[in-house]
Amino acid sequence: MDIINLEEQNSILNRFIAETRDRDIQQDRLRFRRNLERIGEIFAYEISKTMAYEKTSVTTPLGTKEVMMPRHQPILSTILRAGLPLHQGLLNYFDNSDNAFISAYRKYDKEGNFDIYLEYASSPDLNDATLIISDPMLATSSSMLLTYKELLQAGAPRHVHIVTIIASRKGVDVLAENIHENNVTLWVGSVDPLLNDKAYIIPGLGDAGDLAYGMKR
Repeated sequence: MDIINLEEQNSILNRFIAETRDRDIQQDRLRFRRNLERIGEIFAYEISKTMAYEKTSVTTPLGTKEVMMPRHQPILSTILRAGLPLHQGLLNYFDNSDNAFISAYRKYDKEGNFDIYLEYASSPDLNDATLIISDPMLATSSSMLLTYKELLQAGAPRHVHIVTIIASRKGVDVLAENIHENNVTLWVGSVDPLLNDKAYIIPGLGDAGDLAYGMKR
């Protein structure tokens, strides 16, 4: 698995990620969701550089112009519900893509330990497709690994891009230890050093789903 950390080069992405972390700016849910969406757009642009292109002609009012256009649209997938704004940013750029959705969540016991439950998956045929899986936070990697394995039941993609905004170092390491295929790329916006006793990323940004859509039971 290849790992591309966009934090290693300075860009406007730094500002958008910083705003998602800022506890004062987080109080504006619309701005929080829009920042996740804008980050998704940046990831889409970067991923588009890796795709296959072909020459085509565009007719203008005054003539024709040969341009290079993507040969295929990727299939976009996300984990409900926190992944929706990031997914929308990717979809803004890959606007003719088919989509897949996974419902996964943490179920805690009385001691604060949790298991990951996957309850729903909807996906088109993934055979020979370029698949982009997005989730804003990569903490333990448990949800992402379950999602990755579940989606492979829908076919064998040509390439898989995993997109996350903030990852823990442990999450990145666990993903690399468990995904050995050479057709997978992890795209990450920032890598944080620690997880707390509830498996939240430190310093992270908090619960992306709650910040985007409100507290859950």
